[in-house]
Amino acid sequence: MPTLALSNTVSYYCLEKAGLDTVTNFPPIRVFGTVGFIIAMWTISFAGLELSNMQLYIAAGASLLLSLYSLTMPKIPTANKKQKQGWISMLGLNAFVLFKKPKMAVFFLFAMLLGAVLQITNTFGNPFLHDFGLDPTFADSLVVKYPSILLSVSQMAEVLFILAIPFFLKRYGIKTVMLVSMIAWTLRFGLFAFGDPSPFGTVLLLLSMIVYGCAFDFFNISGAIFVEQEVSKDIRASAQGLFMTMVNGVGAYVGAILSGMVVDYYTIDGVKDWHTIWLIFAAYTLILAIIFQFTFHYKHQPDKMKDLEITH
Repeated sequence: MPTLALSNTVSYYCLEKAGLDTVTNFPPIRVFGTVGFIIAMWTISFAGLELSNMQLYIAAGASLLLSLYSLTMPKIPTANKKQKQGWISMLGLNAFVLFKKPKMAVFFLFAMLLGAVLQITNTFGNPFLHDFGLDPTFADSLVVKYPSILLSVSQMAEVLFILAIPFFLKRYGIKTVMLVSMIAWTLRFGLFAFGDPSPFGTVLLLLSMIVYGCAFDFFNISGAIFVEQEVSKDIRASAQGLFMTMVNGVGAYVGAILSGMVVDYYTIDGVKDWHTIWLIFAAYTLILAIIFQFTFHYKHQPDKMKDLEITH
């Protein structure tokens, strides 16, 4: 997980050094990560390794190759630091000072709460589709045979929504973009609740995959860009690490524990009541959206965005 924040920070540095606008130019670069995600999912699914530990060996090998590739990347100098700096600064914990600002404190809190949502869909999306195989009517459906292929439609949708981020972020600002993300999460889970491998149900599942692209990108990618713009240069890397920690660290842990309790509660004799489970998760994200609307105070200044783009 730390590599995600690190890659963002490196990308922002390179863009800034090249005189490019982060809001405009980062999403088209980030989209290649999503393309890689799609390729990985298709490879594992068509190889029939979705339920095999062999996929872990493949991932480990790919990670080793990636670490070797990293050695070929251009050198990026570290920020000039004062010789006398405390352990807090050396460990990258100085970004926690951002919690003193109400706006940033609320932002990071909701980053954690939405991180829990991301953990839910990552953990239970595939098992949910596999469980349709328990019904003889759907046992031979493509949804059951190749669930990762269907889930990869989510990443395909990501490609489109990533490229749309610059327009929405500049036109409407981070608050509206994140609200749209929360509503998209609600639709994601709501469509899951009523979807199945039947012809009409498959359409609902496909729609759920499409709105996932909006739900993920308008929160994760836009959030990282927002952090980059709102903090001073000397703590940007730490701030990106903090954002990732709230999302994929604290948020993922809380999401795993609480969502696991919900799923266990609605599991009887090994059979999960997915309809009720997804509706509960949909209600959670809807409540988040309502609370966020009244607690996150942020005034978007489109003129400031334009000035930033002109400067670059």
